[in-house]
Amino acid sequence: MANDPDQVSTKSLADTKRDPPSVGRRREWPEALKRQMVAETLEPGASVSIVARRHDVNTNQLFKWRRELLPKAVPAVVEGGAMVPVEIVAQPERRPPRRRIERAGFIDIEFGCGARVCIRGEVAPKTLRQVIELLR
Repeated sequence: MANDPDQVSTKSLADTKRDPPSVGRRREWPEALKRQMVAETLEPGASVSIVARRHDVNTNQLFKWRRELLPKAVPAVVEGGAMVPVEIVAQPERRPPRRRIERAGFIDIEFGCGARVCIRGEVAPKTLRQVIELLR
């Protein structure tokens, strides 16, 4: 791995700064070098991060140069997509939700077979009918 220029070791720290820029000044990169680094990132299997480390450049900076130097992608055209007519209509008025009427009640039914049903509160008539038919 040490001889392979495409690989960068991440097992130990390495000082990659050659000549630090003067305090308060940004490094200025020649246009040709920027283009070379961007071209290296376009090679098959290339990693932008590894190219950036090799040249001692921040990865985000290299991505910015890629956006600036590479041609803008043309939006893809949808082929075969049929257009359908659309009609916009007014939304129907919504009725306020119906309020449930609280019916406090108690029903106690005792059947001849000894079964007993105690019902508290509101019960749907259909449900009550089914219970009664089952216990007859």
